[in-house]
Amino acid sequence: MTEGGGRDDEVHGGTRSEMSGSSRDVVQAGSVSGGVHFHEHGGREQGRPAPRQLLRDTRGFVDRADELEQLNAVLPGRDGEPLVVSICVIAGTAGAGKTTLALHWAHRIKERFPDGQLYINLRGYDPQEPVTAQVALRRFLSALGIPSDAMPNDVEDAAALYRSVVADRRVLIVLDNASTVGQVRPLLPGGDRCLTIVTSRNRLSGLAIRDGAQRLTLGTLPEAEAVALLRVVTAGFRPEESEEKLVELSRLCARLPLALRIAAGGTSQPPGWGKAASHPHMRLDELIADLRDESALWDALSSGDEEEAEAVRTVFAWSYRALPAEASRVFRLLGLHPGPDFGAEAISALVGTPVRRTRHLLDVLVGAHLVEQTGPDRYEFHDLLRVYAADLVREEESGATHREALRRLLDWCLHTADAAQAWVEPEEDRVPLEQHADGVRPLSFADYDRAVEWAERERATVLSAVRAAEAAGWDGHAWRLTLVWRYGQPPSAPAAEWLPVGTIGLRAVRRTGDRAGEARLLDGLGIVHRRLDRPAESLDHHGRAREIWRELGDRRGEAVSLNALGLLELRGRRLAAAEGLFDQAMEAFTERADVAWQAVVLANRARARHEAGLLDEAADDAGGALAIHHDRGDSASVGDALSILSAVHVDRGEPEEGLGSARQALDIALELRDHTLEGFWLLALGDAQRALGDLGAAQESYQRSAALHRRLGDRGREARAWHGAGTVYARLGRHEEAAAFHRQAAVVHRELGDAWSEAVALDGLAASLDAERPDEARRLRRDVLRLVAAFDDPRAVALRSRVASEL
Repeated sequence: MTEGGGRDDEVHGGTRSEMSGSSRDVVQAGSVSGGVHFHEHGGREQGRPAPRQLLRDTRGFVDRADELEQLNAVLPGRDGEPLVVSICVIAGTAGAGKTTLALHWAHRIKERFPDGQLYINLRGYDPQEPVTAQVALRRFLSALGIPSDAMPNDVEDAAALYRSVVADRRVLIVLDNASTVGQVRPLLPGGDRCLTIVTSRNRLSGLAIRDGAQRLTLGTLPEAEAVALLRVVTAGFRPEESEEKLVELSRLCARLPLALRIAAGGTSQPPGWGKAASHPHMRLDELIADLRDESALWDALSSGDEEEAEAVRTVFAWSYRALPAEASRVFRLLGLHPGPDFGAEAISALVGTPVRRTRHLLDVLVGAHLVEQTGPDRYEFHDLLRVYAADLVREEESGATHREALRRLLDWCLHTADAAQAWVEPEEDRVPLEQHADGVRPLSFADYDRAVEWAERERATVLSAVRAAEAAGWDGHAWRLTLVWRYGQPPSAPAAEWLPVGTIGLRAVRRTGDRAGEARLLDGLGIVHRRLDRPAESLDHHGRAREIWRELGDRRGEAVSLNALGLLELRGRRLAAAEGLFDQAMEAFTERADVAWQAVVLANRARARHEAGLLDEAADDAGGALAIHHDRGDSASVGDALSILSAVHVDRGEPEEGLGSARQALDIALELRDHTLEGFWLLALGDAQRALGDLGAAQESYQRSAALHRRLGDRGREARAWHGAGTVYARLGRHEEAAAFHRQAAVVHRELGDAWSEAVALDGLAASLDAERPDEARRLRRDVLRLVAAFDDPRAVALRSRVASEL
């Protein structure tokens, strides 16, 4: 558990899977805040094709001629001219075909938007949490060529960057299933060259009033179009039917496209899926009789019109009952899955069938239009069908079946996450697990990359599973999955993402009475709070963890907490206190002959000594840690020791050696795809590059570091990167820009209560103002002396002496 690398802490729980390459990939990237910006070059990333994200057009689209004519009216007469209206809202009841119409029109007009098409399902009506604007912005910015590490963490800054990127482009944007204006507005371009299509069950009146959106309200299909849709969907499977019977069938389906397609089956599927399509010789009046006889099993749907709601309920129930028994069981058990989408392996565990058989059954559901396949082995529900499945499983399965199915899914998540941790955080202690249930086949991973890819893919499922475990009373699963995920989560996950489930896990473990598990979760929460610049909360959690370890007589556990408390003191630059805690931890680890942890603490003490200006002592500690970590093959901790040695070399006036060490460390971060490591070690690289006079490269390193730390939510280190950028601008003689960066860094450090870092930033600001505003520079230097008065280490003494002489 080191400050910049090694087991736990700043090393992991960061961001590995979204790496986009070396620090040279971004020349000018990302908004910082407060009016200080790293300017971005316009246009797409060189050589990157325009995004083409539209889902496929619906086969057998029927008419909606009036609606298409209304939509076409917003387009200018010629390509390239400004749009008459830049936002179109397609509103209407559930199942009315809003998405189908939006996509059909988008495919018809996409050639007018040569810079690409963006699509996202905002899941505004899903029983789970809707997609936030921040998540949608990240996906769009990535598709538009912005590296993930250059994306701001703040929604407003991300939206501003998005608007800047598309400002001179002609892009078609489809925002599907929006529930509120708040979901939509950050995703709206600012100009009149892009067209945004929004679908929603709500009117979203605010978009019309404030943003000038045109709204099209989509009702049920006219009778003729509903009949035409039935003919198209059953073409090739059924003989010609009488108009009268097709009218009756369309009426029973409330003339809603979703219900009509489910009832009729799909022409793109082979016989056997969809009752009308799979029984081509069945008389249509038999189908109509079946629908008439269906009881209303589903009370969860609220589509606004009771007649329509009843029709959709009836069609869903009828289509569900037409499924083979195995497939219908899978469908209703899917109602227990807590995540927004799901993979075949997870569903295999949920239903207790082999993966190959599960894939076949999911294909049956896809063919019946009850589940949608979104990618290889990835599936999701229409939000109405998810609610229907959840209701079915309550109605038709016993409580025991619920618990057994959820237990299997939780076991699969827990044991697979444990297998991922073995690659992602191999040095961390594993959480003791009980044997998983019969029928559960947890995944194993051949290498680090596959483990990280699984964690990224199932991230939402695991987080939702922790909540589901607590809700179901599975406290053992809730706290163990929380703790395993602490070490097995993808490096792309910001620290704050784990915090809510960490709190759930702590509640759960306290109910079980497992004191060691409670202490580990307290230490984990303390680490996350420290990363988020919440020192009081961090101190409280680590302090309580240490008390538990002492109660248990667990000397090793207490030493882990002591090390964490030392890191907290180091973060606050209480260097003597930090070194004292590290020495106590070292004593305990030495007693136990725990060489790995001794090396971790050595590296932490090296960083504390370097901060104090004790360069020889820091070099000795870092060198000792480096040798041990090399022998053990712990690459992340090797990189941390190298980053400390880089800083020592720079301070000794050996910038070439410093550059070499920093580059080695950064290579390790890139290999691990770890943004937490990369962001921190880029500060060391920037310092070495600046010392060598390679100011352009240094500026790139500081910019990338600032962007990474912003996304990770580490404001203190983001401000350190701004300070580094300010020093580069000062060396370039661009004092106004240097002052802006130093000033903003000082503001953040003051807000965080970091007196030392504030003083360092104010010192840089004073130097930038010397020529133009000497009076302010003198005042700032007096502030520096005031701020550093409490520090008595050699580095602080040297700073005080220099600033006093300048005054």
